[in-house]
Amino acid sequence: MNLRFALRLAAREARSTTRRLAVYMLSIVLGVGALVAVHSFRVDVTRSIQQESRRLLGADLRFTSSRPFPDSVMALVDSLSKMPGGEESRVTTLLSMAFAPANGATRLVQVRAVEGAFPLYGQVRSDPADAWSELGRPGRAVVDPAVLIQLEVGTGDTLSVGLARVEIVGTVADVPTDLAFQTAIGPRVFVSASDLQRSGLLSTGSLVRHQLFLRVPGEVDVETFLDERRGLLRAQRVGAVTAQDYAEDLASGLEVLGRFLALVGLGALLLGGVGVASAVHVFVKEKLTAVAVLRCLGAGQAGVFSAYLLQAGGLGLIGSILGVLLGIGVQRMLPVVLADYLPVPVAPFPNLAAILAGLGTGLWVALAFSLDPLMTVRDVTPLHALRREFEPERSRLDPVRLGVWTVLVLSILFLSVWQAPRPMVGLAFAGALAVTLAVLGLVATLLIRASRRFLPGAASYAVRQGFANLFRPRNQTVAVVLALGFGVFVVATVFLVEGSLLQGLSFETGEQRSNLLLFDIQEDQTTGVRDQLIQGGAEGVELTPIVPARIASLKGRRVEELLADSVARGPERWAVRRQYRNTFRGHLADTEEIVRGSWWDEGPSPVSGGERPARISVESELAEDLDVEVGDRIGWDVQGVEIETVVASIRRVDWNRFAPNFFVVFEEGALEEAPRSYVALAHAGTEEQRARVQRDLVRAFPNVSVLDLTLVQETVDVILSRVSRAVRAMAAFSLVAGVLVLIGSLATSRFQRMRESALLRTLGAERTLIVRILLTEYVALGALAATGGLLLAGISSWLLVRFLFDFDFALRAPGLLAIWAGAGVLTLAAGVLNSRGVLGRPPLVVLRDATE
Repeated sequence: MNLRFALRLAAREARSTTRRLAVYMLSIVLGVGALVAVHSFRVDVTRSIQQESRRLLGADLRFTSSRPFPDSVMALVDSLSKMPGGEESRVTTLLSMAFAPANGATRLVQVRAVEGAFPLYGQVRSDPADAWSELGRPGRAVVDPAVLIQLEVGTGDTLSVGLARVEIVGTVADVPTDLAFQTAIGPRVFVSASDLQRSGLLSTGSLVRHQLFLRVPGEVDVETFLDERRGLLRAQRVGAVTAQDYAEDLASGLEVLGRFLALVGLGALLLGGVGVASAVHVFVKEKLTAVAVLRCLGAGQAGVFSAYLLQAGGLGLIGSILGVLLGIGVQRMLPVVLADYLPVPVAPFPNLAAILAGLGTGLWVALAFSLDPLMTVRDVTPLHALRREFEPERSRLDPVRLGVWTVLVLSILFLSVWQAPRPMVGLAFAGALAVTLAVLGLVATLLIRASRRFLPGAASYAVRQGFANLFRPRNQTVAVVLALGFGVFVVATVFLVEGSLLQGLSFETGEQRSNLLLFDIQEDQTTGVRDQLIQGGAEGVELTPIVPARIASLKGRRVEELLADSVARGPERWAVRRQYRNTFRGHLADTEEIVRGSWWDEGPSPVSGGERPARISVESELAEDLDVEVGDRIGWDVQGVEIETVVASIRRVDWNRFAPNFFVVFEEGALEEAPRSYVALAHAGTEEQRARVQRDLVRAFPNVSVLDLTLVQETVDVILSRVSRAVRAMAAFSLVAGVLVLIGSLATSRFQRMRESALLRTLGAERTLIVRILLTEYVALGALAATGGLLLAGISSWLLVRFLFDFDFALRAPGLLAIWAGAGVLTLAAGVLNSRGVLGRPPLVVLRDATE
């Protein structure tokens, strides 16, 4: 092979073809830019989290429990905190209603009782600056600014939290241990530990979280300290996390999201690769005679092939370099755009690994997708220059071409698995991508054959000619359908999945739907709470008992034995260790369905005296995690009293419907003597009525918390919108890449259109006729590509929503119609812009250029 000849030929050909292939290079730019930006930003966030790990946790070590810490755990804490350099602080958190006596306003808030110098690392910013230090004095509170707005109070006003009254001494601007989404359920009210004790909120059944923060002396290895005491902590059901573990958990979540976004960027890059393959295919078809002439002059197959491969690689390299620059620019913008959603301030730095990966990926995609169409150059003989019209294309099985296809498939698989959070996700993505492109390719092929076979003979000349353009030589029907259809597929899939999730997480608040949730109702308050709700105009009041319990034994084995056995396959550890909030009733709820076993008879069943174990019904997924079936026995520790039960049935629960659903339901008569609290559901029609009901309840029952589900819906919408905004932005990359490939596909056949237009105008055709021909072609292309993309999006969205997210699928017809129309408009716009030169040049000039 003459390398010098290949380089000179590539340089000469690049001067005449760069403009035609530049649009595809832009697709490479977008894909590489998306990958570099996502990977670099993910590294930036991970690095920042690691550097700020202690400040994010507020300590070196944090213990968490749903009950007061036992003496054995406190002995561990004392052994560290009393060492030189050691220190501890505590935060007790629960949900409660805050009541403003000045105007009667109420709001569900997160009450946080602080004890000690919290946080142990980092500083809390408050307004005024010394407000946080006031928490050490009883009767003082520091609140989120949202509390002042929602309760219409100000600094110096009084709040009632349970039975305690506290004065607002300032607002908190930043608590380093709290991430933005952790405060979404309700604004925070920080009080002293003594005020929480006076509030009366720490009653039996209250949903309380106890946290203990530790500064560990430098000579103590935290990980080793914890590893030696895991057994004790597990037995006492106390969670422990170090600053390093906390940072890794945060970074892991961002890593998964980042890799999912990178897959979308990879889709845009691969779409650009499809465009490159289409452009190179058309380009090679036009160059066959020139290649044959070169062969007649002594050029070898390898030299000619290498020249065109170098040209494709050069364009891919230029596109990758521009993509890297775009990615670095986007990377520097992301910390500013996402500042409100990030756990820590992020400083962007160029990441060499991401840059090299982007360059390599873009170049490899351009080369890999160019190889197959360039294989045609190998089959060109010198006689092809004279006998081109008479030499049939070879149909033999070519081992080299088979090897090229193998390389292409393996490349896509490798890139997909590399970018995915898990190998199976990458394989699924590659499979979905292959199916999508195959179906769109099939749609394009059927369109070509249908337009050839069913050409409407009775239609006008413009319509017939427009449909004929779909199967003319060097047509770009397949490339256009693939490009536009793939872009529509990605955007419509994101649109449908997002809509289904929002609908599934939306609370129905019609006439018969509950929109108020009351919890922490004590047994002696049930009658009063019911009467208070009814007097306030609430309807559909439903009270449900809740009995906290833990599993003591499972199928005859004690929990301690199960947790200590690390060899035998058994139940999931989380399912054995967790605390359950069970209920008892005699009827099956509307959200439940028996899948195995049978429900007990209506009415109470005697279970006392040890005659037989109480019957329970277990939710189906929990039954799998516990590895239990109908007839198996489970022992429960109900606040120190063990109750033996037998699984009578397995239930399927529709968790997506808002109702008092439970993992475990006891038969009546089993838990009536156990201490319990209640939750209640009710419906209040208007916003004013809901506010009045909450105000009156807080005055009469300070410990009862009321959750307005309309506020929860707002929280759900905010959280989903933050995630979906990032996904939609990456989907836009695919759509833009598809539009670029669309424009490039039309531009590639521009010369052919100009020659046909010149011939028609020479034969007397008017400009309006040519415009109608082009519009017919573009409308058919846009409609078919968008229809194929929408059908694929509907199928993939249904599979994702039903089997991955387990929600009901929502078909958003108006939005899909808008996407379909938008795709048609894009096709028309791209076609019209591309056809300006077709209509503007005189026929003689076009025909002279064509014959030169």
